[in-house]
Amino acid sequence: MKKMLIALDDSTAAMRAVEYAGQQFGGNGDIEVGLVHVLPNLPAIFWDEGHILSEEEKKDRKKVVDKWVADRKAKMEPVFRKASEVLAKSGIKAGQVRTKSISDSTDVALSILEEAKDAGYQTIIVGRCDRSSKHLLGSVSGKIVNLGAGVAVTVVE
Repeated sequence: MKKMLIALDDSTAAMRAVEYAGQQFGGNGDIEVGLVHVLPNLPAIFWDEGHILSEEEKKDRKKVVDKWVADRKAKMEPVFRKASEVLAKSGIKAGQVRTKSISDSTDVALSILEEAKDAGYQTIIVGRCDRSSKHLLGSVSGKIVNLGAGVAVTVVE
């Protein structure tokens, strides 16, 4: 079975990547599609305030961070649903699509590459985010292309 990973966020560029995958691979029953979202780094408000936290402060901070992560994951659910619907309309069945949110990342591109390697994906598809830029690739897609040895990488305009 062929395995393809689509890096997903709530951007139009990511949805273009999903549409591309559907156009290229729709109707292929021998494919597994992974929709992967990497949560951004924790906002500075959650960082250590320069002192050693007491056990109570650690518990309180953990509750706040856990809520922040849960909220971000909940905001992605409609995006995962829409992407799955686009793929379904292209002939990629629901049973062929997996979703995953990665929340312990310090580097989005490296997390995507690590997921691809660990789960055995042969192809990564990403959307090109900043089409107005003079640079060909954005920081995430560029890093994936530069470090993605052993995996095919498609950057969708």
